[in-house]
Amino acid sequence: MLSKDKMYVVEIVDIGQGGVGIGKFEGFTVFVDGGLVKDKIKVKITKSKKNYAVGEIVEILEPSPYRVERKCSKELKECGGCQIQELDYKEQLNVKTNEVKQVISRIGKLDDVVIHNALGMEEPFRYRNKAQFPIQKVDGVPVIGFYKKKSHDIIPTDQCIIQHDVNDKIIKIIKTYIRAYKVSIYDEKTHTGVLRHLVTKVGFTTKEVMVVLVANGRKLPYLNELASVLKENIPGFKTLVVNVNREKTNVILGNENRVIYGDGKINDNIGDLVFEISPLSFFQVNPVQTEVLYNKALEYANLGENDTVFDIYCGIGTISLFLAQKAKKVYGIEIVEEAIKDAKINAKINNLDNVKFYVGKAEEVVPKMYKQGKRANVVVVDPPRKGCDEKVLDTIVSMEPDRVVYVSCSPSTLARDLNYLDERGYKCLEVQPVDMFPHSVHIENVALIVKKK
Repeated sequence: MLSKDKMYVVEIVDIGQGGVGIGKFEGFTVFVDGGLVKDKIKVKITKSKKNYAVGEIVEILEPSPYRVERKCSKELKECGGCQIQELDYKEQLNVKTNEVKQVISRIGKLDDVVIHNALGMEEPFRYRNKAQFPIQKVDGVPVIGFYKKKSHDIIPTDQCIIQHDVNDKIIKIIKTYIRAYKVSIYDEKTHTGVLRHLVTKVGFTTKEVMVVLVANGRKLPYLNELASVLKENIPGFKTLVVNVNREKTNVILGNENRVIYGDGKINDNIGDLVFEISPLSFFQVNPVQTEVLYNKALEYANLGENDTVFDIYCGIGTISLFLAQKAKKVYGIEIVEEAIKDAKINAKINNLDNVKFYVGKAEEVVPKMYKQGKRANVVVVDPPRKGCDEKVLDTIVSMEPDRVVYVSCSPSTLARDLNYLDERGYKCLEVQPVDMFPHSVHIENVALIVKKK
């Protein structure tokens, strides 16, 4: 057991959840925020337990050969968005691949699955098409930025190197607008004031730009003037929306949108498909890697013109429409009603009439569809971080499809569900990690699962 407030020299051997360095001192485990694999560091212990300790870096004695200089400002290091930006990008991919291998083996208890190397980006910066900037008063001065890790204190920012660079210009314009018209800023402690967040969405292929001001009420001053400035200075600017959120909540967007300029929508493409995006639409934030991810899912689905597909947890139908280009029939299931409305619109825009969408809980809708006689020989699931509901997995097993394609944002719940299916007659052949979020610890995966013979 290590002593609190004392110094120790620690070697970092791995990176754990949340990007925390896992270090060793004479075989004892020490968790160190900011520690990178092969760092030798002097650490001050801040918490000491029987089996582990937590420490903070005092000095880097021998930097990791994979340590690189941050591209964003030192102040933004505390924002929590890019936990492993100081790790060489190729090594980031290695770390993520190894994490998937370990989790599939440890939690999934599967040691014969082919796990490919993570597919990364050629240019892993400026990749996000959606930004959410909280707005607060700090010492009486309005600031736009990001929350510090584990807090609601804001770090002011003029630019973020993983967001589309149009945001740099938009932030400046909104700052000027706030100052010029003395815009009331929301205070989450007192629930007073008006302007809460700035949200932007960018079509990477269409170059269309949406600006959303989230407000504690329906009125903000001089919005037409703001729209004129955005139109003059932001290439591709298409729409300005006020989103009304009067709730005492950490949820950023409310349900009501007031369109100030344009039609409240932008379009973007993934492959040959067009998608309409509204302020409340969910759309993958990395469009370059989304195409990589969906093409891999389509490859694993291996569809023929007579195949019928269930796309469970379908969102706004992005994967459903990819599948519908190849399959005879696709059924999409999603709990969020707004997402299903978007999915139906996107199917119409792309002239795809062989896809049908159902709204409701997957664990209720899928068994009901099965009892009504609907069948699929290929199933695609793309669940939230908590993974698939057991009722969904049981229905899939009962339906006996030839192939299941599992798209996952959580290696641990993917591994759990693969184990569940493995015990019920389905075998995972391979997993392809796809790096949707460079410089963060998150990794997306696509798994190919087939019925055991």
